[in-house]
Amino acid sequence: MKKQLTALLLVTATAAFCLSAQAKELKIVTATNFLGTLQTLASEFEKNTGHSLSISGVSSGPAVAQIMNGAPYDVFFSADVKSPEKLEKEGFTQANSRFTYAVGVLVLWSAKAGVVDDQGQVLKKDDWRHIAVSNPEIAPYGLAGTQVLTKLGVLEKLKAEKRIVQPNSVGQVYSQTASGAADLGFVALAQVIQADGSIPGSHWFPPKNLYDPIVQQAVILKATKESELAQSFIEWIKSPKAAEVIKAAGYSIP
Repeated sequence: MKKQLTALLLVTATAAFCLSAQAKELKIVTATNFLGTLQTLASEFEKNTGHSLSISGVSSGPAVAQIMNGAPYDVFFSADVKSPEKLEKEGFTQANSRFTYAVGVLVLWSAKAGVVDDQGQVLKKDDWRHIAVSNPEIAPYGLAGTQVLTKLGVLEKLKAEKRIVQPNSVGQVYSQTASGAADLGFVALAQVIQADGSIPGSHWFPPKNLYDPIVQQAVILKATKESELAQSFIEWIKSPKAAEVIKAAGYSIP
């Protein structure tokens, strides 16, 4: 009996060791607007495969700089087309791996009810102090927000009055607006939509003709040592089940 128990423990330990040896880690960098959604998707993938995913949330522009300077990422989820396209042209990506995983939805949002009206007329009023718009040079949602302000003819006025605060990422815009440090902010729908589809506070969806489509693309990086795992994860992201999660999170699906 003792010998049988010893043998059983040995087999169990060996199986556990083999499983541990087979488990791998994938390092992913993502635009901050997609961080929460990607974490949800990653959790499901980890549960089904036994592999682990390490995810960092960074604005698309700085993420490109990090990758080009040797940051050890395997996959990049950008908030635009320009960033992964640049990496592709510079030879930092695997051939034919770039694809569109979502199209972002821009929202003008306030954490307080009754502040933002359903026509966006609040942007032309003077009864608020600051609006947060992420840096348009490095953050696609900031670029879209700036385009909206420009087409409505209020950008220069708000700049002159120093009412625009400009953090580096849409994640920081959300934090500042949620805390009340900024009265309004241009954020991604995915950051404010609740599980039941509601949006707290008050909001306005700028018409699509006021800003360029926020097409978000991902790419597998050439420097990855986990190419097979990266491709497996991307296939999961392209699956109908993952698409349902992405759509429910507040994105359009290409």
